[in-house]
Amino acid sequence: MQRNIAVIAVAAAVLIGGGAAAAAAFTDNGSSGDSSSRQDSSPVAVKGGSITVDDAVAAALKAVPGRVIEAELEDDDSDGQVWELDVYGSDKVWHDVKVDADNAKVLSDRGDADNRRPVPGSDRVSVIAAVDAARGAEPGTVTSVDLDGDDGALVWDVDIAGKDGRNHELDVDARTADVSGSKDDDDN
Repeated sequence: MQRNIAVIAVAAAVLIGGGAAAAAAFTDNGSSGDSSSRQDSSPVAVKGGSITVDDAVAAALKAVPGRVIEAELEDDDSDGQVWELDVYGSDKVWHDVKVDADNAKVLSDRGDADNRRPVPGSDRVSVIAAVDAARGAEPGTVTSVDLDGDDGALVWDVDIAGKDGRNHELDVDARTADVSGSKDDDDN
């Protein structure tokens, strides 16, 4: 569901921002694509921010030591383009951290005692390792990454705006870092 909201938010930004928002900023790690990713049928454009998910995670962990469980690129009415991250702090408290997508400045850190997400263990694949594995299978710009345990096994759901102009939804096993395409959502 959060993936769909992110895709809708990016599409809305493209419609509102017009041609300027249609310019895509892509990163490449030098590997070729893999057909195991699921592609949405509509093109996706990613605008602006120069801060990658890797930079946003580093900034969030500097502010709140712990483990990042979710990172999502969002358009915020008051702050512009931001990375919103869920961090399970070493203080055993969940934190909602907002990082500016243009300069990696931490804009806010709110404790979230009500978060019922899976608590990460130290034996799990880190968010950065999951992002690296996903980009190895599908080069492009990561727009969202989320640890998901809904189907019984923990996987990282990674959304990538691919070099082919399409959104790719990949699953990265949280224990092995094996990458596979995710199932089609009925909403897409």
